[in-house]
Amino acid sequence: MTTDLTHWQPRPQPDQRVLQGRFVRIEALDVARHGEDLWCALQGPDPALWDYLPYGPFTERASFDAWLTGNAESRDPLFYAVIDQATGRALGLFSYLRIMALDGSIEIGHVAFGAPMQRTAGATEAIYLLARHAFDDLGYRRLEWKCDAANARSERAAERFGFTREGLFRQHMVRKGRNRDTAWFSIIDGEWPGCRTAFQLWLAAENFDERGQQRQRLEALRR
Repeated sequence: MTTDLTHWQPRPQPDQRVLQGRFVRIEALDVARHGEDLWCALQGPDPALWDYLPYGPFTERASFDAWLTGNAESRDPLFYAVIDQATGRALGLFSYLRIMALDGSIEIGHVAFGAPMQRTAGATEAIYLLARHAFDDLGYRRLEWKCDAANARSERAAERFGFTREGLFRQHMVRKGRNRDTAWFSIIDGEWPGCRTAFQLWLAAENFDERGQQRQRLEALRR
């Protein structure tokens, strides 16, 4: 952890360059290119997908497209589509948000991965690509992950990806008529090299058998 910041300079704002991985690529969200794919992917058989997001589910295409358009035009949150390399289809979206260039702090959030992408190597790689861009390309000091404390899936994901639980903001928000206590997680720059190595080892071809099943878990590689 860096304590002497006498010569610290604000970090660049993230751009929406294409981030290429083995399983997925990340590119700027575009309604014309990605709208149909995302409409199909996010209407899939996952009734819990929208439970802890402040919007959705969408039952009409027009309202969905209006939501996507707002996301595509936003700069904070800054939205990306996640494209499956094998099919070329957009299977999910997520964003950077709370972009604090002055302090070198940035968050990953608004994660909406369709059922075909959930619990896949591509889903893990997508998070890795955004984390790597924040730390290695932009030089940020802190990467955050926040979620409703009732969202067990999101909490498990944060811990699996290497985020450290920092605490709980009680009665932080009201969302969809419910109280939200917010769980805070982070990775800081001194922790990132170990997390990066674990991601790279996990994503390597030799970590998957002929059926595509992992040989070693991400958490084990980080230890």
